[in-house]
Amino acid sequence: MRNYLAGVAAVLSLASCAFSQDAANTKRPATTNKSTTAASQSEVNDLLQANIRAMWAAFRDKKKQAYADFLWDDFQAVEEDGDGERNKLKVVREVDQSKVSDFSLQSFRLDPISPDAVLVTYENVIKFPRGAGSRFEKIFISEIWVKRSGQWKAWRYQATRVK
Repeated sequence: MRNYLAGVAAVLSLASCAFSQDAANTKRPATTNKSTTAASQSEVNDLLQANIRAMWAAFRDKKKQAYADFLWDDFQAVEEDGDGERNKLKVVREVDQSKVSDFSLQSFRLDPISPDAVLVTYENVIKFPRGAGSRFEKIFISEIWVKRSGQWKAWRYQATRVK
């Protein structure tokens, strides 16, 4: 009986040690290098801002394929004109009717949603040619950019006209 109790105590002691090590391992936060994470986030921010500038340039220059290459196939947009939601095909078709002669992007803010998704908000002052209904239009834009198969592209777009 004495040997039996000693055996049970040994098993419980070992189980307790194993459990406490396992619990300690699960509670320990993953070690990440904050400077590496900040650097990679800065690289993503720079990349997305460059993509957005290039996307607007393609729109202004009526380069439909270049513009389309920045959008995922399941892209959806709600623009400031109040005409409701548009899919990628409709948005790309509208490039030909564009009267944008120039644009000025500013006040970028990038908020990571997940490692593969970023909410980007910015302001765009669009310039139209003489004779257009208005010469300038200021819009606030929110976009969600998603990384799939190693590529960042726009997934959602929402624009609001401001005075």
